[in-house]
Amino acid sequence: MTPKMTPITLSPQDLAALGGPNLVYVRPVMGAEILASTPTGKVEGFDLRPDQILYAVHRADGARLAVLGDQDSAIAAALAHELAPVLVH
Repeated sequence: MTPKMTPITLSPQDLAALGGPNLVYVRPVMGAEILASTPTGKVEGFDLRPDQILYAVHRADGARLAVLGDQDSAIAAALAHELAPVLVH
């Protein structure tokens, strides 16, 4: 018999506390997501297409810290800032 699992709800602060302050996650994002969530003046001068795949670095609480053009650069940027990156899909 399989035991019944009870879902657990975690706040952004709870998630941040799980990995400590240095844990960040790297995930692919579409250019459209970045364009939709960034003020127009912040993306002027960048060649950003809606169908372009980028890689975002997020704190454990979900706050986006950076967006880079490829996964290796996103991981390197996190490591350069003494953060511990994990990949999510």
